[in-house]
Amino acid sequence: MMSALFAGVSGLQNHMTKMNVVGDNIANINTIGYKGARVTFQESLVQTLRGAGRPVGNTGGTNPIQLGLGMNVSSVDNLFTQGGLETTGVLTDLAIQGSGFFVLSDGLSEYYTRAGAFGLDANSNLVNTATGYYVQGKMASSDGNIPATTALGNITLPFGQQDPARATARIELANNLNATATNSVALLVSSGTTNIDAVTGTAINGAGGTHELTIAGAQPTNSTAAGTAVVGALNLTDSLTTLGVTAAGLADGLNISVDGASAIPLTGLTLTSTVSDVVAAINAISGMSAELTGGNLVVTRDYAGDGGQYNAVLTSGGADPDNIIERLFTNGNGTNTFNVNNGTAHTFTVTDVFTPTGEVAKPAVALGLEINDTTGLVTGITGLGEGGVRIISSSALAAGTATIETAETEHATSITAFDSQGGKHTVVFNFTKTLTPNTWKWEVETAGNESLRSGFNGQVTFTADGSLGSFTFDDLSSALVIDPNNGAAVMSIKIFPGTGGEHDGLTGFSTPFTAIAKNQDGYGMGMLDQISIDSQGTITGIFTNGIPRTLAQLVLADFNNQGGLLKAGETLFVASANSGDPIKGIAGTTVNATLSSGALESSNVDLAKEFTDIITSQRGFQANARVISTADQMLNELVNLKQ
Repeated sequence: MMSALFAGVSGLQNHMTKMNVVGDNIANINTIGYKGARVTFQESLVQTLRGAGRPVGNTGGTNPIQLGLGMNVSSVDNLFTQGGLETTGVLTDLAIQGSGFFVLSDGLSEYYTRAGAFGLDANSNLVNTATGYYVQGKMASSDGNIPATTALGNITLPFGQQDPARATARIELANNLNATATNSVALLVSSGTTNIDAVTGTAINGAGGTHELTIAGAQPTNSTAAGTAVVGALNLTDSLTTLGVTAAGLADGLNISVDGASAIPLTGLTLTSTVSDVVAAINAISGMSAELTGGNLVVTRDYAGDGGQYNAVLTSGGADPDNIIERLFTNGNGTNTFNVNNGTAHTFTVTDVFTPTGEVAKPAVALGLEINDTTGLVTGITGLGEGGVRIISSSALAAGTATIETAETEHATSITAFDSQGGKHTVVFNFTKTLTPNTWKWEVETAGNESLRSGFNGQVTFTADGSLGSFTFDDLSSALVIDPNNGAAVMSIKIFPGTGGEHDGLTGFSTPFTAIAKNQDGYGMGMLDQISIDSQGTITGIFTNGIPRTLAQLVLADFNNQGGLLKAGETLFVASANSGDPIKGIAGTTVNATLSSGALESSNVDLAKEFTDIITSQRGFQANARVISTADQMLNELVNLKQ
């Protein structure tokens, strides 16, 4: 009877313990980094009333008879499941996703926590804002490196710390120089006696410089012939004189063949037609003209050139002395044909000696000629700068010399470089297209009082596939050397245009200009202004000069048995004999975790489960209380047997 009473008492006590744990979990429902606990029960002492018997002979074995004497608490376990993350926006707030703990120190002992509400103290130390304990990690050297041998210690983030200036030692060039670009506008400098009066267009080759043109030869002449006739009473000094042809002579007609084409008959002539009527009929034929000059009728092929190609033939149908040819042109000599074919071709030649800007003259090249479609005269020159330029002579070209200049095809880009004192210097790269395909000159200029000592000009070439061919210095230097002239050290800057045969730097495609000075590695003096913390716990400082530098590395600790840790209050844990020694390392490498800056880990308490545990604890407590009260009643009945 008494054992039932004491068993009930043990049930009451231990269910109260479970309620205490549940109450603590619920109390910490909003405690950051809190890890809930659970209670497990186990059977307590057992009283054996009869032992087990083995089978003997024809009888089987018997089971033991044992009586339980209550229960007790088997364990109170901390549950290290992941809590949810809540965003705070505070950079120094940190949350762990995965395993591990932050390491804190009070200068004597180490503590471990999942609560990452950190901040800076008056000495710029990263601390737990609730306890003041120092967050542990490794500090970087002045160049941003963290050697493996660096000891674990406090993390100090000295805002206002200076970052010294660094002189530019490398400039990177990148992107495209247009292989077919041209800004080479042509300008007439001097025309001499050539009758050149206009130059328009842009040289296709894009090369700038001076073109000296030498023009030799003469213009073509027109085929022209004068008649020699004065037949009978015909007076050619009067354009109104009647031709006086007979009906038979008129029937022979007058035909004109131009440049070997089919003959064209002159129509509208009658027995009373005058010399003026014949002149008008000839002038009505395209490419032909006639006039009465000095008593002779002169016929001209209007298009100048070789008489064998540009000519006219006037014919009549018969040899009658009274036909029109006999009376006007051949003086009755029995010939009914009058030829106009004594024109000559032009004899012009044009040579161009081009002197690119800053270079020696190139060998002379022959240029083409532009012929007027109406007159046959030479009125222009073509082919200068490989085409694209029109050279015009509105009054017909003449022999002589002329000078024409073409502008440079250029592309410029600039970048700010720094000297050893942090002074800024504008470095301008000018690229100028040359006469040689896929070849550009480059030159560096500065915008201030700097002095360029060496390595400030050269040549860059490209291959047929647009990749970089070569990048050379005219003075065979290996770097651009600039004297800042301000007390700072002389700057020696390597220029990186890309890799030969590759497209990782400058390129030479037939696409628009995009070439830039992409990057340089110098900077001025800066002050620590901001920090950032990445997923591995690397703390990077952002200085006012825009330079990021590694300042420190947070270290996490993990344990073989997290459940063996001892709670130390304030959401802190300490190592115990059964937790094992801390395994310290970096998130994402040694420790399987990632860090989130600007967030905190919430409590992992499951409120629904805790309410369920309240119900089961209450029912368990009530049931054990009933056991005690029932046992008491039975004892009371036993006592009453004496009465």
